[in-house]
Amino acid sequence: MENAYKQTMFILNKYNITANKSLGQNFLINDEVINTIVEASNIEKEDLVIEIGPGLGTLTRKLLEKAKKVICIELDKRMVSILNDRFSLYNNFELINDDILKVNLKEIINDELNNNVQRVKVVANLPYYITTPIIMKLLEDKLNIESITVMVQKEVAKRLTVTPGEKLSGAITYAVNYYTQPEEIILVPNSSFIPEPEVESEVIKLVLRKEPPVKINNEAFLFKLIKVSFMQRRKTLVNGITNSGLMEKEEIKALLKKLNLSENIRGENLTLRRFC
Repeated sequence: MENAYKQTMFILNKYNITANKSLGQNFLINDEVINTIVEASNIEKEDLVIEIGPGLGTLTRKLLEKAKKVICIELDKRMVSILNDRFSLYNNFELINDDILKVNLKEIINDELNNNVQRVKVVANLPYYITTPIIMKLLEDKLNIESITVMVQKEVAKRLTVTPGEKLSGAITYAVNYYTQPEEIILVPNSSFIPEPEVESEVIKLVLRKEPPVKINNEAFLFKLIKVSFMQRRKTLVNGITNSGLMEKEEIKALLKKLNLSENIRGENLTLRRFC
């Protein structure tokens, strides 16, 4: 752990800064985890890597050594000056100072794919408080990316990687499984960060599917249906959907009967295929 830890302490002291809690900053100092993220990302020399929230650039440095180009998207202006200082001599480094949720990733990716880049991969140590919106943006924007390798809160990792219909399923579980093939990579202890977060973390990888596992004519309605089914988890599927105003109670009951499902079933008990 010494290498990344020493680098991090040196930079924090040099620039006289501390982590910004409101931005969910925790600096990764575990070399083994950093190397595992890079290996799991499977970066090749013709790849573009988009790194979200690079912070001090501990992971960025490794990515720059592997990829054709690394585009970092960082909101914190203090980090921007540090990253520009650290990587000014790298000709494959680009930095965008903006909120990832506001960035037009489709435009950036299409420009780069027209510029001798073969594949696009997303790598990130995500701020835990906006993990779900970021992942949903990456999936719903239908970006031309091959994989997403991210560090998230352990509890969220389980929800993202579980099979839809199993106990830990949430609305996002269905979206992740519809768009990607998820896998767990490595558990990350709290001691791997400065400052130490209160929760454990996990690295997961989402490999984008070329085709969804089920065919559906109206994706938007499917995900709206799934979302309202989980908004009131303790209610039955019939009551949850009825309360949302999306469908009439008798219509839902008739559909469940057609599928040989109980009227008392909950949304979390349905597989993705059943929802479709």
